[in-house]
Amino acid sequence: MAERTLRGTRMVSFSMETTDNVVPSDRQITAYVCDDGHRTELPFSVEADIPGTWECRCGKFGKLVDGPEPDTKPAKHVRTHWDMLLERRSIPELEELLDERLALLRAKRGEKPRKRSA
Repeated sequence: MAERTLRGTRMVSFSMETTDNVVPSDRQITAYVCDDGHRTELPFSVEADIPGTWECRCGKFGKLVDGPEPDTKPAKHVRTHWDMLLERRSIPELEELLDERLALLRAKRGEKPRKRSA
């Protein structure tokens, strides 16, 4: 019998749930301003934790108006390949390795080995 009552309804595109007796939570309007002066106002629940920054439409981050200063994380130094190499080897070791590799390459080409000038 239940099959006949659902026949012909579009269950995929419509919800059978109603909004009766649903009470929305209390809201507050928060404002953010970016460095370019763009103002963004957003509704948040009164119970929500309000973020200190919000991404603006221009791509920059806006700060909360009349809010505490946002926590800034210290910028982490980006380690390059050279930095990681220097953690494992010293400059004299690297120069010695370079001389060895250049000698091997020259030997493969049939060139005479030459001494590197300092």
